[in-house]
Amino acid sequence: MIPTKTKFDLKLGMATREAFGKALVEAGRRNKDVVVCDADLSKSTYTSLFHHEFPDRFFSCGIAEANMVAIAAGFAYAGKIPVAASFSCFVVNKGFEQLRVTVAYPKLNVKIVGTHSGISIGEDGPSQMSVEETALACSLPGFVVLSPADEVSTTALVHAAIDHVGPVFIRTGRMKAPVIYPAEQKFEIGKAVELIDGSDVTVIATGLLVAEAIRAQEALEAEGISVRVIDFHTVKPLDRETITRAAAETGAIVVAEEHLIDGGLGVRVAQAVAETHPCVMEFVGLHDTYAESGSPEQLLDKYGLISRDVIAAVHRALARKK
Repeated sequence: MIPTKTKFDLKLGMATREAFGKALVEAGRRNKDVVVCDADLSKSTYTSLFHHEFPDRFFSCGIAEANMVAIAAGFAYAGKIPVAASFSCFVVNKGFEQLRVTVAYPKLNVKIVGTHSGISIGEDGPSQMSVEETALACSLPGFVVLSPADEVSTTALVHAAIDHVGPVFIRTGRMKAPVIYPAEQKFEIGKAVELIDGSDVTVIATGLLVAEAIRAQEALEAEGISVRVIDFHTVKPLDRETITRAAAETGAIVVAEEHLIDGGLGVRVAQAVAETHPCVMEFVGLHDTYAESGSPEQLLDKYGLISRDVIAAVHRALARKK
């Protein structure tokens, strides 16, 4: 937990992919067993930082993500802690069979990092936008799935993933993300962070949508609406205790994510709500569609992934709650 407050500066920090690259170097210094595999995208994934400092522990696998995942599995069998990184759409979609058979099934200690996630990759277009990978990663038995919101949470969760024994997927993004957390904030896999307390409705968000949820809360507070905001940096395993408490205490939940609504965080939260304490729910995310090429700001606006859309979902939820 952090001290609950109602005002955040939300100044732009570094992209979570860059924070991942820097944290990876720190992890390499801390643990000599950390090795890195990359699919010819090290400058974009920022694993080039690790390559620069530990060239003998860096392995370029070429444009072959499926093979890269299998190679990482081999390193895990040899007692190393492999981190395999590429764009999310490549490492998860192209490598899914290997993730399933060579990592998930034998429960190997492999860390998969997807960068350039979501539609905020921007002008590169839909062929490189990953909007399904959270659902795919969560479908793999034994996998931990992390989706940090800013550079502070990314750094902490990279170290937590390295320390965790078992397969982990970390979702990171291309565009610079607002800084939400103080540098000293602590994170625990499987434990959500309540950023703002509220009694009328809860907004559960992950990744870039956490900042949008905070912006929405500030606007709604001016309307006299009390909004609880929770960062679900861990999509799997899910913090069911926090979900149940939010459902019972506020009676309405909005889930916001930069991902297809089908199979994403919202579906997982809804399952927990249905099983524990049913309440009104609304969802902010991509509605059964791929995006297109455009600036990140244009795309997030067009496809309904900004604070305005969170506000609208909150109003819908409160109308149904009444």
